[in-house]
Amino acid sequence: MHVKDNTFLITGAASGLGAATAERLVAAGGQVVLCDLSDAVEAHAERLGDAARAVRGDVTAGDDIQAAVDAAVALSEGRGLAGVVHCAGVVSVGKLVDREGNPADLEAYHRTVQINLVGTFNVMRLAAAAMAKNAGGEDGERGVIINTASIAAIDGQVGQCAYSASKAGVVGMSLPAARELSRHGVRVMAIAPGVFETPMMSEIPDEAAQALAAAVPFPKRLGKPAEFARLAEHIITNAMLNGELIRLDGGIRMQ
Repeated sequence: MHVKDNTFLITGAASGLGAATAERLVAAGGQVVLCDLSDAVEAHAERLGDAARAVRGDVTAGDDIQAAVDAAVALSEGRGLAGVVHCAGVVSVGKLVDREGNPADLEAYHRTVQINLVGTFNVMRLAAAAMAKNAGGEDGERGVIINTASIAAIDGQVGQCAYSASKAGVVGMSLPAARELSRHGVRVMAIAPGVFETPMMSEIPDEAAQALAAAVPFPKRLGKPAEFARLAEHIITNAMLNGELIRLDGGIRMQ
């Protein structure tokens, strides 16, 4: 699949990985619908020009994501939704038992799984239904779904039970979804970023961020959103990438 003249839905597109991916795909000649809860998504779409549209939406809400999918189909002028890069999500930290002996907050666990895992399923199901209606291109391909997991799905740290479980679920859905959607010509991939320069990372102290950067074997720095965007573009254009997780982490293995 080519990016040029195709239309993509990007969630979590107001900043970070999603915003960088939107910029990359527009630069390659694609059209994008940016979906995010933040009103900053509208300003980002304006900066990208006529090739971009913004839709405010919650990834866990069926009506919101259906509206975003519909906006992408409309923007495509008959070609249909070609792909989704799903970047929306939350980071959470909470120990099973805190220093005072109190158990973890069950609602906090539920919220993380609801956004990161159920939200991913919601985006996949609605996007796949739209893509299945597309005319098949080369190899009969009708679309591609790229989900954002995390190295925490594999190398989870203390306090990451909710986050690691939610991202492990995203990884776990990739192969069965790819197998199921193969009859429709729709591919499913997942990217597991390591430590990246995103708004989420800016919430931790500078010393902690520097320690994480130093733990990356090479290059010894945080990843850049543009590097995630380049990988997303390559997945879109390489039809043999399907049903797999790609770690994008500079070789870091969390202990």
